[in-house]
Amino acid sequence: MEKELDYVALGMRIRKARKERHVTQEQLGEICELSTAHIGHIERGTRIPSLDTLFRIAQALNISTDYLIFDSIAPDENLFTSLNSILQNKDKRKVKTFLTIIRAIADKIDEL
Repeated sequence: MEKELDYVALGMRIRKARKERHVTQEQLGEICELSTAHIGHIERGTRIPSLDTLFRIAQALNISTDYLIFDSIAPDENLFTSLNSILQNKDKRKVKTFLTIIRAIADKIDEL
């Protein structure tokens, strides 16, 4: 089965990671030695980035190229990375409650 890379989804993942790190397109462009316009095109999926460009963007944003290209390294690892990212700046007490609920559900998952 042949699959095509979804460049719009790729760009959306780059934009999401960039914004989560509070980095502007201009800052990302400077780090990666690319123009702000080129970063914008990549994020909108209107330009196809080279492998070297993807690697530089991934390094600058401290994310894996697997996440950018395949949207995951492995389903479980991507899930944990996403949860960590989502919960990182939340109220610690509420995160603890959330994790307690998740543990309770996990203990009963085979019964669902």
